Amino acid sequence: MNNELLKGSSAHPISKKQESSDVRDASPQNITVVLPVFNEEVSIGSVVLRAKKFANRVIVVDNASSDNTVEVAELAGAEIIRNNRHKELDFPIKTGIEHAANSEMILFMDLSICHEPKLIPKMLEPIQKNNYDMVIGTCFSKSNRLQENVSFLNKKQTENGPVGFFVFSKKCFNLLSLFNSYTSSVHSILSFAENNNLKAKHLDLEEEHTFSLFKRYKIGVVVPAYNEEVLLSETIKGIPEYVSRIYIIDDCSSDRTPEVIKNLKDPRVTSLRHEVNKGAGKSVVDGYKMALKEKMDIVVVMDGDNQMDPSQMPRLLMPIIEGKADYTKGNRLMTREAREGMSTWRLFGNTMLSLLTKIGSGYWDLMDPQNGYAAASRKALEAIDLDSVYTYYGYVNDILIKLNAYGMRVTDVVIPARYGNEKSSINYRKYILKVAPMLFNGFLWRLKTKYVLLSFHPLVFFYLASMALVPSGLILDFWILVQKLMHNPVSQNYPLLGVFMTLMGVQLLLFAMFFDMQSDISKKLDRSF
Repeated sequence: MNNELLKGSSAHPISKKQESSDVRDASPQNITVVLPVFNEEVSIGSVVLRAKKFANRVIVVDNASSDNTVEVAELAGAEIIRNNRHKELDFPIKTGIEHAANSEMILFMDLSICHEPKLIPKMLEPIQKNNYDMVIGTCFSKSNRLQENVSFLNKKQTENGPVGFFVFSKKCFNLLSLFNSYTSSVHSILSFAENNNLKAKHLDLEEEHTFSLFKRYKIGVVVPAYNEEVLLSETIKGIPEYVSRIYIIDDCSSDRTPEVIKNLKDPRVTSLRHEVNKGAGKSVVDGYKMALKEKMDIVVVMDGDNQMDPSQMPRLLMPIIEGKADYTKGNRLMTREAREGMSTWRLFGNTMLSLLTKIGSGYWDLMDPQNGYAAASRKALEAIDLDSVYTYYGYVNDILIKLNAYGMRVTDVVIPARYGNEKSSINYRKYILKVAPMLFNGFLWRLKTKYVLLSFHPLVFFYLASMALVPSGLILDFWILVQKLMHNPVSQNYPLLGVFMTLMGVQLLLFAMFFDMQSDISKKLDRSF
């Protein structure tokens, strides 16, 4: 039978006028909304109340919640069905049909994926107006960095997000009631429909879902700009509508950048001009301060050269919104495709800086530290001393050092590079020579702050001993070699001492690095429970 895998049309922000129209379109009132939930105390009341605009019954199937989900749902007017044993959440099809057999339509909404009842009318419409039997709605995928990275490496990007909605008409009740549960998979649901001569439709709700989700937060974007007259306007136009404020910091541009900023029509834009060039780091810090003053929840940094793809912004935001990270940053070094357009010299310099930053910052699983495309929570920005941040391009490395010292969670997000005809103004030889001392000083400051002042760990002694033994051992080894070449007599104990000092220093360094890694991992595990 006909089975259509159709994606929804281009999404647009949902206006109040559209919402009221959708409410009228949702009558007949013989619709039941079923909400399978687990520990949704914070959101369940609001979801139930808003879902009741589109349905005459709202049933909450509680999956052994340990908080006050059931009590809040009852107060909001929902009917409660309890599962006494917690299991993996799915759509309890049989349970829903048993308790809503007199309904014309049943709509399941998975709150672990989507909290936006405004999307309910769009899910109902194909059945009400176009005689479909069932509709599947997929939403924006929750962040899973490891899974995303593996998919990127294997070139297997998933086409559909997780199923957030599943709605079907009375015609399907008898067939679907044979199942105790149903796998949340677009392919399996569409295959079931095809095998049973049912007309099914798939709606991609990603854009509407992300817009509705992100509009709950005050999101600011900082755009540092120095001589960006050509690409700045295009950069600003690409910033998504869910962004609340755009902070452009003009770092004493000598071209037409100030005029371009003045002619921007976007009401979200506010700008600041440095009368003296103060560096990229100072521009970003001033943008952060402006965002904190206006109580932004999340602040994203996007350069004014249009190299950072705004469509990738949700992938930076989601780990912070989900409480999995305090700071996220892009990574262009995962695969050859991701770094396409990056010169060999630039790649080499970035790789060297990645290694130095791993040691300096203590974030051993991060790559591409020079990637300025990053998102920070207000918590992270308030934790660090912004006035002490390095003002040169190495500010990104310095911020990572400070975040680690104060226990902030940082994660990479694979984002492909997007290079045009513009050329980087960074001289990587001079850059590394200038940033390396900052990284070393930051490394020492991090050890003192994190492992002496805020807590104590013996790895400090391992690091300090290795910094004394390795150079001393190498110097002694070199001196012995020179003496041998000059045929000067050398005590037999000196070579043994030189080798011992070098090997012991290297061993202590490896021990210190291992304990540093374990400290970072243990804190991530502690916060996951």
